[in-house]
Amino acid sequence: MLMTALAFLVTIAILVVIHEYGHYRAAVACDVKVLRFSVGFGQVLWRRQRGETEFVISALPLGGYVKMLDEREGGVTPAEQSRAFNRKPLPQRAFIVAAGPAANLLLAILLYALVNWMGVEEVRPRVAEPVAASLAAKSGLRSGDEIVAVRHQADFGAVGQGTDAAADGWSPLRSMTDLQLQLTQAVMAGDDLQIQVRRHGQVGGEPEVLMLATSQVPAADVDAKLMDRVGLTGPYTPPLVGKVVEQGPAEAAGLKAGDRIVSLEGRKATDAATVRQWIMASAPQGQAKPLLFEVEREGQILALTVTPVIKVEGDQSRARIMAEVGSQPDMVEIHYGPVEGLVLAAQRTWRMSALTLDMLGKMVIGQASLKNLSGPLTIADYAGKSAQMGLAYYIGFLAVVSVSLGVLNLLPLPVLDGGHLMYYLFEGVTGRPVSEVWLERLQRGGVAVMFLMMSLALYNDFARYLGMH
Repeated sequence: MLMTALAFLVTIAILVVIHEYGHYRAAVACDVKVLRFSVGFGQVLWRRQRGETEFVISALPLGGYVKMLDEREGGVTPAEQSRAFNRKPLPQRAFIVAAGPAANLLLAILLYALVNWMGVEEVRPRVAEPVAASLAAKSGLRSGDEIVAVRHQADFGAVGQGTDAAADGWSPLRSMTDLQLQLTQAVMAGDDLQIQVRRHGQVGGEPEVLMLATSQVPAADVDAKLMDRVGLTGPYTPPLVGKVVEQGPAEAAGLKAGDRIVSLEGRKATDAATVRQWIMASAPQGQAKPLLFEVEREGQILALTVTPVIKVEGDQSRARIMAEVGSQPDMVEIHYGPVEGLVLAAQRTWRMSALTLDMLGKMVIGQASLKNLSGPLTIADYAGKSAQMGLAYYIGFLAVVSVSLGVLNLLPLPVLDGGHLMYYLFEGVTGRPVSEVWLERLQRGGVAVMFLMMSLALYNDFARYLGMH
């Protein structure tokens, strides 16, 4: 919990400082007098005066602000009127407002680039046996297949029909994370995916091309369980028994660490994820039944009967044998050079920004699940988990949140930077600013919408914590 709290506070501090620093530097560049640069809201805990600007840290660390000289917020002496924000030309005001979200997006590019340059280990995109009758199973994917590249429906008619991952619209895959992102983009766009597959054990030769009908998945089903919905239960690992819990049903039946599971109830065990699914699904009514395992041990095939125990998880009852099934999946180190790493970072930031906007738009019109809206508890949870995994993973997490913060602040809501940009667009088109009456009305509406979004995000946080999502 201490790690989670510390990682969360560092995350908020970095992203808020960068966002507000964008506003601050743009204001200084336009010769606007900055009165205060605050990290956090509420009671001031620390302050320091540097030149004409007071830098402060406040008690509530969920945001920040840059207070500029403005005639609408207080008296301004005639000598300083030219340095007031409201007196600046429209392009300069728009530049100052847009600089905050732009700083977050530029930070995301830098953070993604750092991850690319540092290198990080991720799970190789080798898949376990797909769920029977699922989209993945219908595509022809089998246990142990490695997906090496994908192509979206919009690119099917690209330059040629080859399998060169560097041409014809193919995007190479290097990890399961890449696969999940490509699946999400395809479902959100209503596209099918062509996938290049190296079969389990294949050495040399061209990869096989399969069709994954992701267009059949509604955008409303895009959430953390999207891979499961497509039928991909996880990465491939061999069906080996790992640690066996003392006095559990597996130990009582004679299972030992290192046993290779050959079959379960007469069904051939192709990988660990499939075996785990079979075990958990063996008690649909909450009643455990004996399961016949055939295992290979030191060259001999043994038949062992294990009676699982029932564990209640949320609103479901699952069977457990109290032993690990599977091992560490194959990992791949992802590392890029200086130029390539920076280019890929910019591309990833663009894709994540577009995906975030697409997701938000579909949530508004009811085509995407509102469960995808996350609040501070989820952010804190992921901050702590990524920090425990290592510096590169935490930096990658910061990049994701920085993209989200930059995009969210560009939404046309009156209390956000995007709302102010909409005011300036109106002023640029009509030649006159938005009236004070409408400013007040829009401000109230924006506050109401933000309160609704925050309430929904907190509800989703608690629902995830309680296992309701």
